[in-house]
Amino acid sequence: MYDLTVIIPTYNEEANIRNIVMAVDSVFREHSLHGQVLVVDDDSKDGTIAIVNEIKLAKENVDILVRKEDHGLSQSVADGFRHAASEVFIVIDADFSHPPVLIPRMYEEINKGSDVVIGSRYMEGGGIRDWPLKRRVISIGATFLGRLLFPDVTDPVSGFFAIRKSVVENAPLKPRGYKILLEVLGKGTWEKDLEIPFEFSDREAGESKLKLKTIIEYAQQVTDISLYSFTHHGSAAWREWKRVFKFGIVGLSGIVVNLGILWLLVEYALLDKNIASLIAIEISILNNFVWNDLWTFRAKEDVRIASRWQRLIAFNLVSIGGSIINWGLFILLTAGFSVYYLLAQLVGILVAFVWNFLVNRRVTWTRK
Repeated sequence: MYDLTVIIPTYNEEANIRNIVMAVDSVFREHSLHGQVLVVDDDSKDGTIAIVNEIKLAKENVDILVRKEDHGLSQSVADGFRHAASEVFIVIDADFSHPPVLIPRMYEEINKGSDVVIGSRYMEGGGIRDWPLKRRVISIGATFLGRLLFPDVTDPVSGFFAIRKSVVENAPLKPRGYKILLEVLGKGTWEKDLEIPFEFSDREAGESKLKLKTIIEYAQQVTDISLYSFTHHGSAAWREWKRVFKFGIVGLSGIVVNLGILWLLVEYALLDKNIASLIAIEISILNNFVWNDLWTFRAKEDVRIASRWQRLIAFNLVSIGGSIINWGLFILLTAGFSVYYLLAQLVGILVAFVWNFLVNRRVTWTRK
């Protein structure tokens, strides 16, 4: 049994494969790791397979799995999970886009208790070099969709990550496209994750296989994971959907509080309706904040805005933004497009709800 297995998915990588295998093995030896290098190849038509078989003759910890059908990067990685001879898996590209020097750090963090360790391009200290605009746009779009399900993960579509075998051992993975990590996060069994910044470098040799259609496949994958979470309440994606539902329930309670306070102030305190409305709005905001802080997000020490008073200010500002969005859409739809006023108000409420949840999730209650 090995300490860890580094899985390298390949297809026509003869320009890189020898160097990446030797680099990973060198990291093993430098850090006294008993590691396996598992190349998972999609039946390459160049010299990739022959080169790996040649290396195998000299290094017993190097192995290759050649896949004859159902080709694809995600499918290759999933097959690698099943054939790896260790309890810890690290996935890395063959083209040196991911730095092998971070392998020991990832393995160390797994040993410290993390279930998933992700190399992130988008957290502080990370970055991307030498990427054309097209790939940046596709990556940003994919990351945005992924963060809807996992907002605390800055790079849920990274191809450089480490996991425990237990995370995917019983997971019904449906690998497709290039985004296997999202499938792991959505259907795997995990609690604790950690991200490590790294600078992504475009491939050193060979041709990129990323196509624009992958963003469509990825959108389908996000939908599939969402549907899966509705029937598998132990999944990480369901934890986020529960927050959405709780946030909605709290929002409904805020409407009741708003109307109730407004009625009391106007009918019994005899306040001016405009002043009473402002007071009612602020009290409903306070109501929503308290319940969201204590129930929806259960704010703890790992929230970036540690002070409850600071979170309250942030929540107020976001709520004001939501109110402006609601009002602006109402005016636009009724005056500009002659939409029935109740329907226009409903649209404004729904859009404001999405704004309030997403911005508060990323600002008020985001993880450190």
